Amino acid sequence: MQALSLFPETPVLSGVPQAPSSARPLRHWMAVASAEHARRGRDHAPQGFMQVCHGKRSPLARLKAGDWVAYYSPSTRMGGSDRLQSLVSIGRVAPGEPYAFDMGGGFVPFRRDVQYLQAAREVPIHPLLDQFEFVEDRQRWGARFRFGLFELSAHDMGLIARAMGVPGPV
Repeated sequence: MQALSLFPETPVLSGVPQAPSSARPLRHWMAVASAEHARRGRDHAPQGFMQVCHGKRSPLARLKAGDWVAYYSPSTRMGGSDRLQSLVSIGRVAPGEPYAFDMGGGFVPFRRDVQYLQAAREVPIHPLLDQFEFVEDRQRWGARFRFGLFELSAHDMGLIARAMGVPGPV
């Protein structure tokens, strides 16, 4: 039985949707949110979503359908003091543009739909730090995360996918 793909121009290979071949080269992204928030986006039915940088639209507009995204969570809850420091989810950006979502109370953040790999397991980030290309100084490895969203190399996304036990970028 052929799995359905959110990327209709190409089939699903190994359970991972592939971006259309005519698309620009795939990009790979690290998003930052508390585990509670990242899990809410990952587990949302019928479609997962992502939200970054306190709901700003412009960071989400940088992503395109088929791009890879992984979520790093410094803590379990927003503003929490626990040091979870784990990779919580991984997936592919779904077709469509960022959209506003009214959460009530006057908060209307922008979101982007994501097809998360539900088989991915959460893993601590520390065992990967010496292998990441984006870590230039081990003493300051967390500096890039303060931006809320940053681009990764295919190498780094592949490391994340393997650590989480799912197929990654080809």
